[in-house]
Amino acid sequence: MYGKLYSACLHGIDGVTIQVEVDLSNGLPQTSIIGLPDSSIRESVERVRAAVKNCGFTYPMKRVTINLAPADLRKEGSSFDLAIALGILVTSEQIDFSPESLLILGELALDGSLRPINGVLPMVEKAKRDGLKGVLLPYENAPEAALIGGMNVYGLRHIKELTGSQADGLIEPDRPQSETHSPGRSAPFRVHLSKLLYTKSDIENHGSVNTPDDVVEDYSDVIGQPHVKRALTIAAAGMHNIILIGPPGTGKTMLMKRLPTILPPLSEQESLTTTKIYSAAGKLKHTGSLMTRRPFRSPHHTISSGGLIGGGTIPRPGEVSLAHKGILFLDELPEFSRHVLEVLRQPLEDREVTISRARAVLTFPAHFMLAASMNPCPCGFWGNDHPQQRCTCSPRRIGQYRAKISGPLLDRIDLQVEVPRPKDRYDTAHQLSSREMREQVMAAQLLQSTRYRHLPFSWNSELFGSHLRRYAALDSASASLLQTTIDTLGLSMRAYDKILKLARTIADLDQAECIGSHHVAEAIQYRQLDQLPVYV
Repeated sequence: MYGKLYSACLHGIDGVTIQVEVDLSNGLPQTSIIGLPDSSIRESVERVRAAVKNCGFTYPMKRVTINLAPADLRKEGSSFDLAIALGILVTSEQIDFSPESLLILGELALDGSLRPINGVLPMVEKAKRDGLKGVLLPYENAPEAALIGGMNVYGLRHIKELTGSQADGLIEPDRPQSETHSPGRSAPFRVHLSKLLYTKSDIENHGSVNTPDDVVEDYSDVIGQPHVKRALTIAAAGMHNIILIGPPGTGKTMLMKRLPTILPPLSEQESLTTTKIYSAAGKLKHTGSLMTRRPFRSPHHTISSGGLIGGGTIPRPGEVSLAHKGILFLDELPEFSRHVLEVLRQPLEDREVTISRARAVLTFPAHFMLAASMNPCPCGFWGNDHPQQRCTCSPRRIGQYRAKISGPLLDRIDLQVEVPRPKDRYDTAHQLSSREMREQVMAAQLLQSTRYRHLPFSWNSELFGSHLRRYAALDSASASLLQTTIDTLGLSMRAYDKILKLARTIADLDQAECIGSHHVAEAIQYRQLDQLPVYV
């Protein structure tokens, strides 16, 4: 006897539809799973056996062969449990079920209840592209699956719901025996999926993943620092990388943590991609809405390179991918391992990460804004004019401290901004709020999205090659100013391009069509770490 169902697994952050083929034949009772399964899939035999028995069914005393096709793709995870169990029950004619156009996902407990799994969103999206019409999965995962329109979602809490032994009687049990069944054998239970359908009213009962606006931190909480707020507005308007340098207690971390409040919301496509990443990583709450706020990731400085970039025997997304279309904040940048920081160079340029392992080669998206902070020296008080807080570091120690961040990495940071101590801590007059800053950012972003509507990018920081020369063209005075600065400071061509992109964003904030000399001059003054005399 032969049966076939459809399930799915993850390959990176993408779903892959898998055919679960079940064959029952005469022979010594044993169950074999083939098709490059991992240990969690091989162990599913015992979970399925116990669940089938504890739900009142009979596990067939035959030779059971389960094939996961395509056979050349390695599979992992517990998402195949329900499909394997239903495949055995359908093939052994214990239930009457037609799953030809249905995706079946879920992990089984030994009592037959369903446990939620990770990565439902990309798996359901792939199933829809492959022509499947619905998905049967744990009820806790139903809100996530319902985000993919055009798919019937059936939420299941327990296998017993399929036998009519719980709740509303989803089966027509004890049907008259047909000629195809041997005497003394009861007819199979018929599954009615319509009573498991996850409806629109169910979706509306789930909350949003976003934090309410009334609990969001605001830039009006920050006293003073108008020039830093201006730099942060520029960074948010063009998705430029930024680092803040200043002594302890000047508000660097406070300023950075409020950066998400001035960023525009995710677009529909960005929202879907970001939600898929979090679903695959198991960090998505089981709610009925996509992520709309840009992610903000702030890993501890003890993080490994694998945790930052991603890794594992079968690679999983790291912090740079979890920060996709959002912010990766590295507080106290020199405290991170130099090796960990150096692995950021490639994703900052390519906006994706390719991880090669013996078992898999996967590419994860990693288009993020790098935000960082650091002290000017090991003690933190270099350049401080307060008589009670003098720097005790030697020039050699300052050089060693700064050398923890390589030149190539600093070259990739567009804005390098000093954060001094506020002069008047009690000046609570009008402070620039997140709302005001966000209005400027949204206006500049609208200009960019209109300008680049026919191009595969939408931010000034993504300009390159001929597009950069076209949309960030300079007049003779501006070009002369920039060339003089490059020659004087000995900046690289990458820094030259960064200044051009920054000047384009500053012009957009001013609603100016052309870049002027004052835009270039402002962009240049944000390259603080390139001015070496500050740190010798």
